[in-house]
Amino acid sequence: MTVVVATGPVEDAPRVVRRSLRRLLLRNPLTVASLVVLTVFAAVAIAQPWIQPYPAAHVDLSRTDARPFTSHYILGGDQYGRDILSRLIASTRGAAEVAVILAAVSFFVGVTAGLVAGYAGKLTDTISNWIFAALMATPGVVVLIALYSLLGTSTAVAMAVFGILVSPNLFWMVRSLTRSIRDEPYVDAARVAGLSSVRIIGRHVLTAIRGPIILMTASLAGSGLAIQAGLAFLGLGDSTKPSWGGMLTDAFGNIYLARVQLIWPATAIGLVVGAFSLLSIGLRDVLEGTYVKPSKRARRSQVKVVVGPHAIDDPQSARHFVPNPSVAALNITPGTASLLTINNLRIAYASGTGFSTVVRDVSLRVEDGEIVGIVGESGSGKTQTVLAALGLLVDEAIVASGSIRFRGTELLGLTEKARLPFRGRHIAYVPQEPTANLDPSFKIGSQLVYGIRAQSELRGRDARELARSTLDRVGIRDPDRVLNLYPHQISGGMAQRVLIAGAVACDPQLLIADEPTTALDVTIQADVLDLLRSLQKEMGMGMLVVTHNFGVVADICDRVIVMQAGSIVEEGTVQDVFSSPQHAYTQLLLSSVLDDAEPRAELPVEA
Repeated sequence: MTVVVATGPVEDAPRVVRRSLRRLLLRNPLTVASLVVLTVFAAVAIAQPWIQPYPAAHVDLSRTDARPFTSHYILGGDQYGRDILSRLIASTRGAAEVAVILAAVSFFVGVTAGLVAGYAGKLTDTISNWIFAALMATPGVVVLIALYSLLGTSTAVAMAVFGILVSPNLFWMVRSLTRSIRDEPYVDAARVAGLSSVRIIGRHVLTAIRGPIILMTASLAGSGLAIQAGLAFLGLGDSTKPSWGGMLTDAFGNIYLARVQLIWPATAIGLVVGAFSLLSIGLRDVLEGTYVKPSKRARRSQVKVVVGPHAIDDPQSARHFVPNPSVAALNITPGTASLLTINNLRIAYASGTGFSTVVRDVSLRVEDGEIVGIVGESGSGKTQTVLAALGLLVDEAIVASGSIRFRGTELLGLTEKARLPFRGRHIAYVPQEPTANLDPSFKIGSQLVYGIRAQSELRGRDARELARSTLDRVGIRDPDRVLNLYPHQISGGMAQRVLIAGAVACDPQLLIADEPTTALDVTIQADVLDLLRSLQKEMGMGMLVVTHNFGVVADICDRVIVMQAGSIVEEGTVQDVFSSPQHAYTQLLLSSVLDDAEPRAELPVEA
């Protein structure tokens, strides 16, 4: 019985946001005032038919140009004898509809397209850029005027079209942010864990960039309200319905007789538009405050992930476990072929007018139950080789030739969807930098549970119980407490065990470990190696260990592959390579190990 565990969920985000919003409301008077203004605005728009003192078209000639608070008209009367307060209230619903329509349309079009283009890249990104560049070049106000002349006075239709015309503002921002977020280690962690692109975009990417999106969407809502008022001021729109812009026009025409009439619609527009802007800034600040962006490396060759193995020992849990049908449909039978076979792999990058080859004709294999180590200095091509096997090479990488087969199935050339059944369920990945591979926005338990749900039919208590048992399995003493912690609240060693817990939940046939001990101190390194060794023996899985440390190779590996400048220079059993290295580079690396070297002489002490 198997299941995958990986990074990912959003169950805890609403609670974090609520707590942060409460703190914001207590500390930021401007945001509180803006929230009050918008709350009153929304309440008036909803309750308008019941709180309006007079009908908007009600005329009392005896109160023409009446001053405020001098008659039954609280804010006075206009030049036609109509109640200004009633017309302000009647205009509120139309203003609210305009703000909602423009914000919703621009959000749906701009954010959706920006997320897809930024995450997918390539042809999708290029086509999207062309479309939104054309939209941005379109003069919006001219189009609106043309629409009013063609379609009549439908403000809703006009604002929906205008929402499309202003959506490029959101598109460019979201696209740019998504392109940076998609290179974060925890996003690649979710990919290798087997999560679909839709889930990754919705759970990880959108959560990380929600602050700027909220800021711009709220600003667009306020801008839409101001634009509608401006068009009404120019005489465009339905003259039979009151609007703040129309009230400004009437007051402007009567400015010499009753200039106070300008104050009320201008104040209403200014308050609501300003409240949208100030509240959006406050929301942006608090939401970004809950997201602690991890330090990241620019190169995706340092991206890591965890997914992994665990045979469920509890018969009750086993009865409830049902593999994800899309994963179970992949028929990969152990023993039918070599676990992993890489033949003549060559990887290059564009460099100036030519190409720079980083992996040259690499061939290797991993059999069932075998632990193979790849060793070499930084830049030798180790990580690029395993990233190619996982399908995580950056878009700029070119696989010039070669073959990568898992159980005889060719992996090169597979689409992202076709790779999903392999990731997590059959091929697991243990990372180098544990804290960078956990999404800082969500609790440990939520991330593990979401991975379980993505790869199995386990839900609710069953999924959480499996997450708890896997943490206990990897030696975390208080798994219930750790499930409720955020990544920044645990140590690097515990974070590595959490990621390995993801590995032991899946029972993969192959486990790839990329520098699994480099970011840890010596004591924790030994514990992690002991844990990996015991899990490998227990489950009989194959392992491919990438390292620059010959001590790790000697401790855990059966065979060792030595790489230099993108090529394999030596291969053999650990005993043979250590006792009788054949290649000069291997001899140089072994001679650099100081474990058996004589201590240097004491430095002279100056008098």
